[in-house]
Amino acid sequence: MFAKVSYTWSMMGESWRVLKQDKELLVFPLFSVIALILVTASFAWPIFRNEELMASLKAQEEAPGVVHYVILFGFYFINYFVMTFFNAAIVDSAAMRMQGGDPTVRSGLKGAIRCLPQIFAWALVAATVGLILRIVEDKSKFVGKIVVGILGIAWSLMTFLVVPVLVLEKIGPIDAAKRSTALLKKTWGEQIVGNFSFGVVFLLLGIPGFLVAAWGVANALWAVVALGVIYLILLGLINSALSVIFQTLVYLHAADRPLAEGVDRNLVEQAMGVK
Repeated sequence: MFAKVSYTWSMMGESWRVLKQDKELLVFPLFSVIALILVTASFAWPIFRNEELMASLKAQEEAPGVVHYVILFGFYFINYFVMTFFNAAIVDSAAMRMQGGDPTVRSGLKGAIRCLPQIFAWALVAATVGLILRIVEDKSKFVGKIVVGILGIAWSLMTFLVVPVLVLEKIGPIDAAKRSTALLKKTWGEQIVGNFSFGVVFLLLGIPGFLVAAWGVANALWAVVALGVIYLILLGLINSALSVIFQTLVYLHAADRPLAEGVDRNLVEQAMGVK
């Protein structure tokens, strides 16, 4: 157990090494956040401005109808498209670095653009799955939440390596999900939850930022609040980029792709718990 934790930290260190070499990769999660904010605003503003539509949606709160789900599907689709596009740019850049190349922001964007058909198709699939899970939850509040929680975890495990597969193999979304599942089983299967500790690490790292921001609010020191918020935003961007770099490293090992000199394949195998 302690050995696996040690190897996982080493894997995180390997991902961190890639990010230190290519700090410009932080631009992609930043672009993603900005785009998602604009997408949310583009959906919210017309709804709030349209009294008839607003009234219709309010009337459907207890029993959502077609209009509600159509809007929700559109929102899901655009969000998944945006997130997948910028994650694809990180995957392309990280793979290039780990295979001996020297990526740039421009090369990452070009890599994502080359995968637009796959990204579009995956966004449709992901939005459909998301909508189905939402409908299940709406139809049975208590039981629905439990079912959605279980299915959501299973879906996350199955699709853990989907973006690297889409970018580096350029196959369709269903085949990519199948390929992701197969690669996951090959390398670490059920060990993913125990080994993938980025969330816990960054939650702990975020505590000082929350404390600084809260102290600033309590004392009306807005410069201090801004400092805490900036720290949390930067931490979130680093976490997002590192997570995708980590997925890329896992994929490259699982698919037996060549790794550049300096990337320890044995370390990857030990961290993934290969049997």
